[in-house]
Amino acid sequence: MADEMVRKAQQFINGAYEGKLGIDRIPETGVTGWTTMFGLTRALQYELGITTLSDTFGPTTLSTLASKYPSLSSATVPSENFARIIQSGLYCKGYDGGDIDGTYNSRVQSSMAQLKQNMGVDFTYPGGDLVPKVFKGLLNMDAYVTVNSGSDSIRAVQRWLNGQYVSRKDFFIIPADGHHSRDVAKSMLFAVQYELGMADGTANGVFGPGTQSGLKSHTVASGDSGPWVQLFSAGMVLNQRPVSFTSSFTSSLASAVSDFQSFAKLPVTGKGDFSTWASLLVSYGDQARKGEACDGVTRITPARAAALKAEGVTYIGRYLTNPSTTSLPEKAIQAGELQTIADAGLRCYPIYQTFGRDASDFNYIAGRTAGQAAVNAALDHGFKSGTRIFFAVDFDALDGDVTSNVLPHFKGIEDAIADDGNRYAIGVYGPRNVCTRVGEAGHASASFVSDMSSGFSGNFGYPLPTNWAYDQIVTRTVGTGDGAIEIDNNIASGRDTGQGSFNPPRVQKADTRLDDSVLTAMQTDVGKYMESLGYPLDGGTRSYQHWKCFQSTVVDHDDVITELSNRYNMRKALVQTSAYWEMRHIEPLDEAAWEAVILAYNTTGQYIKDTSTGIAKQRAITLVGAWNHCLTKGYVTGRPILDASKDDDKYSIWKKAHDDESFALTSVFMIHMWDIDGKPGGDDSSPAMRSPRLDYTDSEIYDVLRRYQGPAEPAFTEAKKRLGLYYVMEKYNSISRNV
Repeated sequence: MADEMVRKAQQFINGAYEGKLGIDRIPETGVTGWTTMFGLTRALQYELGITTLSDTFGPTTLSTLASKYPSLSSATVPSENFARIIQSGLYCKGYDGGDIDGTYNSRVQSSMAQLKQNMGVDFTYPGGDLVPKVFKGLLNMDAYVTVNSGSDSIRAVQRWLNGQYVSRKDFFIIPADGHHSRDVAKSMLFAVQYELGMADGTANGVFGPGTQSGLKSHTVASGDSGPWVQLFSAGMVLNQRPVSFTSSFTSSLASAVSDFQSFAKLPVTGKGDFSTWASLLVSYGDQARKGEACDGVTRITPARAAALKAEGVTYIGRYLTNPSTTSLPEKAIQAGELQTIADAGLRCYPIYQTFGRDASDFNYIAGRTAGQAAVNAALDHGFKSGTRIFFAVDFDALDGDVTSNVLPHFKGIEDAIADDGNRYAIGVYGPRNVCTRVGEAGHASASFVSDMSSGFSGNFGYPLPTNWAYDQIVTRTVGTGDGAIEIDNNIASGRDTGQGSFNPPRVQKADTRLDDSVLTAMQTDVGKYMESLGYPLDGGTRSYQHWKCFQSTVVDHDDVITELSNRYNMRKALVQTSAYWEMRHIEPLDEAAWEAVILAYNTTGQYIKDTSTGIAKQRAITLVGAWNHCLTKGYVTGRPILDASKDDDKYSIWKKAHDDESFALTSVFMIHMWDIDGKPGGDDSSPAMRSPRLDYTDSEIYDVLRRYQGPAEPAFTEAKKRLGLYYVMEKYNSISRNV
């Protein structure tokens, strides 16, 4: 809701400093935001005589303010505009700033006193004067009252930290809004370091060797009292444990500590020992702990299995696929590896991860694709029904990213797994906030927490998810000689136990004809996938219904597709996907254009427009280029080389693709072969790929599908959708070849 006084503050910035602050005009919306706060910060810097202006209220701003105006009041405020900056800041924070009239009046003083009380620094900075650190807190978006269902207990901790340590050089006022956060977590580390006696400049808010060493000599237990108990109980409060913020270590606190230790798989002592301190202060906790679980990108050999078992490891996380053909050659589960794990009495939990290092890689369509791809890979490796697959979110996802991208992604995974009959359970790998929110949304039943990435915003200030199964805390090397292996050491909760025995793996085989028993289910699943993308089964505004497209591009010519698949060592699903996708996109306008081309040629002998035609929507120029390339390379024989400059040559091959479904599907193979070879002479400068093979990676499959459509958008976006369709097609082809 707009606030007229905030609007006046915005008008003041624009009117007094237009052209002086190095920024555009502030939108005069009456709504507080970072843009307004940045404008006020730059206005303050301008008034202080700082020549290089910045959005950040940093060390230069703070030190300049402290040297010139260590305490601002009605007697010391240097100018009316200086006072207006203060008054505007108060209104943007929700306090009374007077009339923004350039006076540090009684209303400003009263609000300043209230602000400091809300921050918790009123005993350190009494009265209505404004000191530099409070000014810094004034010109940001932190709240100092409980907001958005914040916790009063957490707010009590925040206010105590501010009041206790604000006089230290590197401690700045943190929010007092009732919510744990990165800044609050860091302030806890500063507080610990100050209590350990570290000097200003040495204390740095990092959980380093000195801090860890000091904590090892500061165990707190029943009967203790004082600031160390306050800090420890604060850590419990911030980790959402059901305790009061207190300076006395009571029996009820000891009981809650035991519960937390049991939850986090720490030794249950009921005391605030080092391991418990560490788990409360940083996501990875005590990295000296030995976990019962690990994950890694290296093949498990008998010697490595023995080394892991000797280390106390039972559960091993391994990747279902590797999207790269060049890096980490043993990242994916290798042939015979699961049997080696089983023979050693160990268990394996599967992880599915493609590139996924940015929010843009996560959405509903990508989730559906990942779900079906993971199912196919899990079946290939021999994972039994009931296994939980952990789907990775391996980047620092902000809370907004979780809402807009990650949750829809996992809904897609959930829908794909459901369409497969829920043979596998869903887990999530990622930072704490990601895991918690995906679990609370009902999209995953257990979490594999990337706590080793302690700097991730989704870890710093968030508690360990209640459904955690594995907690990744440190990378280390175990074993020696042939048994040496680098692993991520993970604590196991027992919520997931992986698999200790496996079905025989599905070996790479050439494709066969589709088994009659799968056709109905395949048609249904393809239709469901397309419906999830917004394509109705009845075709909607498109020319052909789902059943007709499936029949023409998958069923009717299965013999031809199978024979060519074997000849070119190319998965049938690549051709089925390209052809089906294109046929689903035929519109009445396309068909009208085809009729116009035919009429014009029959009338004038001219090929008037190179429009894509037939069930696979192929243009003459593409057909000529692909067939000529394949003839030159010896991939095919028995056809003449055509001249793309001649209407007769273009029309003849175009008309054959229009009339002959079998030829159109054969041409999909030719186009794919041309694209894979780098499309020499064509319109795509993408480099040549590896020759067709049955074990193409996710990225290679995507690239083949993308190249079929073209070198520019929407081909890249559409290929992500086609990739999901590919995995549905491949599911039933793999069933058929393994019957």
